[in-house]
Amino acid sequence: MKTLTDFQKLVDAEDFLNFFEIPFDQTTVNVNRLHILKMFSVAIAEVDEKKELTEADKITAYKTALESAYQTFLTSNAQEQKVFPVFQQEHNDVVKLTEISPE
Repeated sequence: MKTLTDFQKLVDAEDFLNFFEIPFDQTTVNVNRLHILKMFSVAIAEVDEKKELTEADKITAYKTALESAYQTFLTSNAQEQKVFPVFQQEHNDVVKLTEISPE
């Protein structure tokens, strides 16, 4: 049986994925590790706000959250998801290729 004590000992993305027995592609994790963990940490905070959940319910909700975060990056990328503030900021010093026209 999985416990919150065991969960709290986990360190990296692979640890979490293995703990929840979620099959994963190592390349996807390598490329999107920080983004997956960021989405997962936001979801964990939301689960933790629900004080009525039992330990088993929390573990189940955490697993669902990690599966969702991982699945997101199987079909999307960091720029589309804008998980980190750097991707949310408007950059005025960038000229997009679509803005350049041949003369």
